[in-house]
Amino acid sequence: MTDDAPADRPESVSKIDTSVPHSARIWNYWLGGTDNYEVDRVAGDRYRETFPGIVDIARASRAFLARSVRHLAAGAGIRQYLDVGTGLPTADNTHQIAQRVAPQSRVVYVDNDPLVLMHAHALLTSTPEGVTDYLQGDLYEPEDILARAGRTLDLSRPVGLVLSGILGHVADYEESRALVRRLMAGLPPGSHLSLNEGADIDETYNRAQRAYNESGALPYHLRTPEQIAGYFEGLEPVEPGVVPVQRWRPDVAPAAGRRHDLGQIGGVARKP
Repeated sequence: MTDDAPADRPESVSKIDTSVPHSARIWNYWLGGTDNYEVDRVAGDRYRETFPGIVDIARASRAFLARSVRHLAAGAGIRQYLDVGTGLPTADNTHQIAQRVAPQSRVVYVDNDPLVLMHAHALLTSTPEGVTDYLQGDLYEPEDILARAGRTLDLSRPVGLVLSGILGHVADYEESRALVRRLMAGLPPGSHLSLNEGADIDETYNRAQRAYNESGALPYHLRTPEQIAGYFEGLEPVEPGVVPVQRWRPDVAPAAGRRHDLGQIGGVARKP
């Protein structure tokens, strides 16, 4: 671990507001976790009443993360990962998936949420051959993230950049695109981007998200499929491209008659 690895920091507890719902805790609740409060469960249930498909989206997003990282490790030979906006630890985090394929993999997690910081010890387990690290950093400062990640990762060699459901918290779309470009600019050719975001393709989903954004929680902005595809501009897409995450290299054939465009779109692409 580097000097930025978390220690016991009780002052972070005072920064956690349990009076308003929190997106990471709600996501944790939808995924069946226990790191959430009553206010989060109430908000999560209210969201689900409006749009029942949100639980499927949460699970599909997590499954996409697993498949994409597994591809990067097994198919693209990536041995270093930078996971920005990681959220609360759950089963099969990025380092666990990557190190299952290649035990020597090195993973740096980045988040600016004091709640995630409190749970970061769960992200710092590693195989003896590999390394995991955690940085308290801000998506809006990509050059700082890269400089600090470079203490653990060799940024002269390819890196897998993971951005899972974080860019919707950036209100301005062009700014969110610029942040992706700036992160990728600091990584060498052969690096890959794994990204997925919520899409505005279902009006019920849109309505539920608007209500959530008005609850006092940190807003999340759904994007059009074209906007999500725009995050990959200048990169070489990996088949099948930027698609609903359920369609990205599924482990099993889709069930007949089941929807596969539930509102989460993602893909993987290589930096030439």
